Amino acid sequence: MTEQAPQIATRPLSHAPRTAAFFDLDKTIIATSSSAAFSKPFLAGGLLSHADVLRSAYAHFVFMIGNADADQTERMRAHLSSLVTGWDVEKVRQIVTQTVHELIDPYVYAEAVELIAGHHAAGRDVVVVSASAAVLVEPIAAVLGADHVLSTQMTVDDGRFTGEIDFYNYGDNKAVGIHRLAAREQYDLAQSFAYSDSITDAPMLEAVGNSYVVNPDRGLRRRAAQAGWGVLAFTRPIALRPRIEPAPVIAVVGAAALGVTVWLIWRAARRRSRRRLGNH
Repeated sequence: MTEQAPQIATRPLSHAPRTAAFFDLDKTIIATSSSAAFSKPFLAGGLLSHADVLRSAYAHFVFMIGNADADQTERMRAHLSSLVTGWDVEKVRQIVTQTVHELIDPYVYAEAVELIAGHHAAGRDVVVVSASAAVLVEPIAAVLGADHVLSTQMTVDDGRFTGEIDFYNYGDNKAVGIHRLAAREQYDLAQSFAYSDSITDAPMLEAVGNSYVVNPDRGLRRRAAQAGWGVLAFTRPIALRPRIEPAPVIAVVGAAALGVTVWLIWRAARRRSRRRLGNH
């Protein structure tokens, strides 16, 4: 099947219905698992044990090679649910916010960034759709400039996760979330777009009129051939911001002023030294 580029360049007319572009997160926007990416800072912050990290690494490995069937996925969901029980929500949010550039930036696909920019330029909202918890997804979506987030909602009591799940945004539930958001925002789903890599997201792709599979697993590639969905290859992870950011203008001006001051002091001292030598 040949790669088919989305046709997204035209900005809708003012009277046209509202539309959106729905992006799966893991292995579609980013070349990794968002949950696994934060294992190291969670360990350092005392939220995870070394045994937890090993179990999470195995789950990440199964996910990345695309071999997670429904039973394995359910076991991973149950494991992650029990894992976060008792975690302080604000502490998790702070860790994710502080480390999102370091841990997520290097894995963002350039092609996804370009598509997001293209959809925004065409007047569409961009929605990140993920099975990961909202506390993980929302900071990543903010960095990407997304307009909305559809993610798993964990039950919180007294500022801590209880281990219960209010809404598991996976499989059919992704389509449920998309239809709810579309009703609220008045999106025309027949003219909207969706992107994903996994056969488990077939319901999400079926919910819109313009569907594209990204680096699809075997099952999704077969489904795409049957449905006539476009196939895209994302291969270029990039950093969303330079590793060394330019200094703020005020800091640059301040540094320049300091440099001039030091030079003037040095010059005056040198003149005084010459005068003393001349007097001798």
